[in-house]
Amino acid sequence: MTPARTLRVDRIACIGHGLCAELLPELIDLDEWGYPILTDRAVPDRLRTHARRAVAACPRLALHTDDGPA
Repeated sequence: MTPARTLRVDRIACIGHGLCAELLPELIDLDEWGYPILTDRAVPDRLRTHARRAVAACPRLALHTDDGPA
């Protein structure tokens, strides 16, 4: 069994590009200023590839995935 993967946002590094929400709309919404709101921190297996893509695409390196409890 693979460990649970969770998302987190570095709120200090994030400047609200919104690219993460475009790439992972199943787990990320944007607030009225364009900053990400994680609708669910747990990343289901079916979305792992999309989550890795969103993390890699973040221009400020503010989105992260962690192994551990969901």
